[in-house]
Amino acid sequence: MIENDSSNTALISFGIYLLGVFILAWLSSRVRQKKEFVGEYFLGSRNLGLWAFALTFAATSASGGSFMGFPSLIYTHGWVLALWIASYMVVPIVGMGLLGKRMNRLARQSNAVTIPDLIKARFNSDTVGMISTLLVLFFMFFYLLAQFKAGSKIMTTLLQDVVVYQTAITFVSHAIDGLPWVGGAEPDYVLCLLVFSVSVIIYTAFGGFRAVVWTDVMQGIVMGLGVVILLILTLSQVGGLKNATEQLKEMTPPVSGTGIISLNEEQPEDITLPKGSWLRLPNNGVARLAEMVIIKKESTQSEAKLLKITTPAEIKKIDPTKFNFEIITTFKANEINGYGNGRKGVYVSAPGPHPENKDGFLNIWVAVSFFFFWAFGTAGQPSNMVRLMAFNGTNVLRKAILSISIYFTVIYLLLVIIFCCGRILLPGMEIDSDRIMPELAATVTSNAGVPWLAGLLLAAPFAAVMSSVDSFLLMVSSSVVRDIYQNRINKNASENRLKKLSYLVTVVVGILAMLAVLNPPEYLQDLIVFATSGLAGCFLMPILLGLYWPDMNARGAIFGMLGGLGCHLSLYIIGYLTYGKFSAYQLFEFNPFIWSILISGLLSYFTSTASVKSEI
Repeated sequence: MIENDSSNTALISFGIYLLGVFILAWLSSRVRQKKEFVGEYFLGSRNLGLWAFALTFAATSASGGSFMGFPSLIYTHGWVLALWIASYMVVPIVGMGLLGKRMNRLARQSNAVTIPDLIKARFNSDTVGMISTLLVLFFMFFYLLAQFKAGSKIMTTLLQDVVVYQTAITFVSHAIDGLPWVGGAEPDYVLCLLVFSVSVIIYTAFGGFRAVVWTDVMQGIVMGLGVVILLILTLSQVGGLKNATEQLKEMTPPVSGTGIISLNEEQPEDITLPKGSWLRLPNNGVARLAEMVIIKKESTQSEAKLLKITTPAEIKKIDPTKFNFEIITTFKANEINGYGNGRKGVYVSAPGPHPENKDGFLNIWVAVSFFFFWAFGTAGQPSNMVRLMAFNGTNVLRKAILSISIYFTVIYLLLVIIFCCGRILLPGMEIDSDRIMPELAATVTSNAGVPWLAGLLLAAPFAAVMSSVDSFLLMVSSSVVRDIYQNRINKNASENRLKKLSYLVTVVVGILAMLAVLNPPEYLQDLIVFATSGLAGCFLMPILLGLYWPDMNARGAIFGMLGGLGCHLSLYIIGYLTYGKFSAYQLFEFNPFIWSILISGLLSYFTSTASVKSEI
């Protein structure tokens, strides 16, 4: 937990950050007043220079998953995550090198503003354009939901001990009490969701693409600085990388289980044991509470979920949480079918520990699958593709490929180092590993005597989320305004009407996303993967073939997009029926994305070939 001094400085840092965001939106709106609205609002007049283009591409690709979900996996599974994320370094080469020049040229020739615009122009088909628009709207909304929640959760950690924030939570709690849909939500989450949503909706709506790009530049710098500072502080506190690696070699994975927590005598009132409390076990063992426990005043015991630490060196360093009463705790391990239990060295070698999978976290086929997933899946994202329509020259593209490759290599390699070391500084975070980034930032800055730095370090994951939300929000808005209204409903719409509609749609879509995550879906991280792989599976092959193969036609594009969609949804449906939860069925250990692009590519090719032959 962040101490009060750190929280206050974090609040100041966050306020300065938001102020900078709004200033950039205001400056962007002044630039836009002098230019044609649609092209400027959605593409920044296609004149992005090197650093604007490079950092907006990098910041959009590095979503909240990079700074929340990825560190969580590193902490849980160890050094093998370097192999898992390896192909992210070649994302710029694949995405920008393969698609960039041809896509930019076609967009300028056809005056395309959106990806559906571009597809419609290439295949000269309204049907293709409409199908692509609907696919963008469908998958992007899922992605928006996940990012809105991630941004709100980061703010909750950022502000949790600020006095003004605590007062506001009390007010929100009374305001939402008894309301349908939102009444059951946590008031701190609702408050942070409102602040985050209002901020991102306002500057995206009134700044447009140029505001998104300018803030992406700022956010890209914040992310880079935050990671470098966190690396320096973390390595200094674990005694260097060599010493950290030696300690990781001796670690064994903790064990999940249940236990009975007993009091020596009844208490005059209910006793609450906070989640994360450390409890002493018999024989000098130690376990951490994986959930909050309430022992009723008429009782002296309660069952609880526990995480037992198994590494002797860690057990010696952990002091049990002190209470005003004596506690006796028993522990019974869950049945373990995973990999790595009781085994040293699993955090520094493949396949990495896994609590459920007996083959470990990353076997060879999963590694191959993810290599293609990151490289080609990220390249197939419409939010990245639209940036390829906005740079102002081939020279910018070439330099950007090199710059972003270096940026990704540095960021992701350093993240692996940082959060492997995080295991040493913060044991037992498996109970809520998604919080390892903010918790580690607060811990190392406090240990170093510079708590004010926590604000900057916590701004890094927030910047990652915000840069993704603004891009996806603008993409959904452009699909409605450009692809549906201007191209199909009112082709002669005035600039003023398009301007007002763009503002309105951006605000409405943002509000809908906010309302949807007031009571968020249970499997939010799974929805991110679902949307990412779904978009790439539908769009990558039709667009790639359309840019490089003259005989690729509208019929092939339709079958390719719908085939990718059908394959993707089918594997998720089979996964649900097989596992009883929202999870993809990985045929032959391959991610559904691999099968989606394979089916999409084959259908695109053979359908187009058959169409050409029938015309001859």
